[in-house]
Amino acid sequence: MGRPPQADGNISVRTVEPMPGYADLITRSCSALLSAFNECRGCGFELSKRTLLENAILTWSDIVLFAVCALGWTVLRQALSAYIFRPLGRWCALQPKDASKMPESVWKLLFYTASWSYSFYLLFFTQYTFFHDPPSAFYDWKRGMAVPTDIAVAYLIQGSFYGHAIYATLHMDAWRKDSAVMLLHHVITLALITFSYAFRYHNVGILVLFLHDVNDIQLEFTKLNVYLKNRAGVYHLLNDLVSNLGCVSFGTTWFWCRLYWFPLKVLYTTCVSSLQSVPNIPFYFFFNTLLFALTLMNIYWFLYILLFVVKVLTGQMTEVNDVREYDIEDSRKTALHKKQHERPHHNSWKERTRLKNGIVKDKRLKNGIVKDKRL
Repeated sequence: MGRPPQADGNISVRTVEPMPGYADLITRSCSALLSAFNECRGCGFELSKRTLLENAILTWSDIVLFAVCALGWTVLRQALSAYIFRPLGRWCALQPKDASKMPESVWKLLFYTASWSYSFYLLFFTQYTFFHDPPSAFYDWKRGMAVPTDIAVAYLIQGSFYGHAIYATLHMDAWRKDSAVMLLHHVITLALITFSYAFRYHNVGILVLFLHDVNDIQLEFTKLNVYLKNRAGVYHLLNDLVSNLGCVSFGTTWFWCRLYWFPLKVLYTTCVSSLQSVPNIPFYFFFNTLLFALTLMNIYWFLYILLFVVKVLTGQMTEVNDVREYDIEDSRKTALHKKQHERPHHNSWKERTRLKNGIVKDKRLKNGIVKDKRL
């Protein structure tokens, strides 16, 4: 069993705990949660309020920086879309529907590539060991401890972006059949970022962001190739092949990062290892509830991926299209088209009835006079 560093003279000894399996995650997490619940005396609103006031640290400067950066992301996206992304879509001669969605994908691809690259740098090219030794995220935790500048920068970038993303989902992005779930995802992510920063759980927060951002890079890159494979009325094989490979890579890394590493590295650490390092860790149930909700949403979206694979294997889908690319507006247009297509049959029946009765009136306007014409 892993444990916090133990001092032996001037030598620091640290045992790295091997990553658990799913069975260990379920049994030990349930045991830890039940034990923590049974030991909780006086749990309720008053205790939560007191714990929040005593342990959460969030200054006005943090809030102002967050608001300014969130507004900055929105302004920057609008400017880039107007002056670069949309003109680029016109230059590529994309289909109108694809051209309208391309700016969103390019924007997200650029952001997630930059943010994930920075998280990768923090986890693999600095002194932080949170990826290889997740329990170390809670070693030496203290209330109100200073947040390292490099991690604080990552939190400011990510937190303000998800603040912008909530607004963008409602007012800027195409509304899709899972947009409500996406909106909930952004709210939960922003809550995790904000409270993990305030309670100084920033170490494990960086690991969470790292494991999630890589899938968004692959998703947006694949979607761009889907848009680009039919441009100027010409089919482009290279973009089609890249989009196919992107879908395979996306589905594989989604499972590996979000349904394998995330629960076994993050959930196990927050449920089990955190109590070993900090027995009375604040807001233990709150954070784990949000993380479990995030896991459920990852499973929900993975079902879409499986549905996509089944459609491809059974021949129901002959080309790559992201399952999220089902817009509400498109479905309304399809229903309207179907309704209009059925209407002529209804009208022709009426016309036949009128012809049968011999009383078809054709009103025509000629020289300002309405005339009735009998057949």
